Amino acid sequence: MTRPLDVASAPIRATVSVPGSKSIANRALVCAALADGVSQVRGCPDGDDTRAMIDGLTRLGATIVHQSDGDFTVSGHGGRIRGGVEVDAMLAGTTSRFLTAVAALGTDSSVVTGAERLRARPMAALHESLSRLGARIEALGEMGCLPVRVSRGNLRGGVVELPGDVSSQFVTALMLIAPLLTEGLSIRLTSPLVSRPYVAMTAAVMSTFGASGIAISDQTIDVAPDGYRAIDYRIEPDASSASYPLAAAAITTGDVMVPGLTARSLQGDAAFASLLESMGCVATIDDAGTRVRGGASLRGIDVDMADVSDLVPTLAAVAAFADTPTHIRGVGFIRNKESDRLGDLARGLRSIGCQTEVTNDGIVISPSVPESYHGAVLATHHDHRLAMAWSLLALRIPGITLDDDSVVSKSWPDWWTVRASLVAGR
Repeated sequence: MTRPLDVASAPIRATVSVPGSKSIANRALVCAALADGVSQVRGCPDGDDTRAMIDGLTRLGATIVHQSDGDFTVSGHGGRIRGGVEVDAMLAGTTSRFLTAVAALGTDSSVVTGAERLRARPMAALHESLSRLGARIEALGEMGCLPVRVSRGNLRGGVVELPGDVSSQFVTALMLIAPLLTEGLSIRLTSPLVSRPYVAMTAAVMSTFGASGIAISDQTIDVAPDGYRAIDYRIEPDASSASYPLAAAAITTGDVMVPGLTARSLQGDAAFASLLESMGCVATIDDAGTRVRGGASLRGIDVDMADVSDLVPTLAAVAAFADTPTHIRGVGFIRNKESDRLGDLARGLRSIGCQTEVTNDGIVISPSVPESYHGAVLATHHDHRLAMAWSLLALRIPGITLDDDSVVSKSWPDWWTVRASLVAGR
């Protein structure tokens, strides 16, 4: 449904608890489901992506029981996948890619599908890699897209080449099943790896679950056939979600603390506070969490965001209130996310009066005086990150309405309640 958004009448000052990291949760849930024994996975977020992952793993044979809040008991079967089922990843790109790889461990074929927008997203690099490794992959629609029928075939592991500049999710999907392959896995990267921190996150989660034989270099990623062990795992706060309240502090010259997001975070997106600092804010990251205090003014920056691409809409919203232009580079690949995150982002910013240009690999935001901006109905394009970025613009620009507020359920279903409390000063 549409949602008119209120402006903030005062600088936002708050302590904001954010959901657990859906990126870490999805990796931990896969590892637990492939382990031999019973794991506890605690602090999972309550979002569509996590629900799709839990449902898919359950269909594939894991037993997952909700205990309380975001805590789950996961009973795995040492990589023995039931198969013979259909898995619907809805709009969750990460879930669809991880579960395609997991389904390739099944002796019986399974179908992996999703919503219309997800079925249009590219999957060819993953499908081709699994096929070269011996899995049976059959496109049920357009080649290189969902839906796809997948089974183990002669999947044993070995060496495979994979482009690193398409999506780190393809690399992670292969890494996650590698400890269950008799020959392990060696991924030879044919191009530079994008979103490298996500691959490092994958390795860290896998290692905690006992798959310690992982080596990552610029050209290769090697995973030994160690298997997984059942453990008790706690999910840390989601750094991508934390970017929105932290950005609210920057935009309104406020002061926001996110507890639990410490310097020990596994997430590359925890660097967002440092980006805000380079724009003129004061950032503190310690054992208590991450705190951002907005400065008297914001300045634009020139930044390569290939490693933190999910933060592009958030940073662009902040950049609209800076005194000088911001040039975001290295993120051409985000045109194939839930939305065209460059084209749709630029159109939304232009519609409120902010001059914006899409480049070959990024976007340039040339801000105007905030008082010259005007309200508009902004399209979310089924993209939770665009919706939350637009809600940041509305902190200082009256008259902004979203065409669909429901998309935030993908990662932060309670965002509108949280935003209302921030605006109200509660």
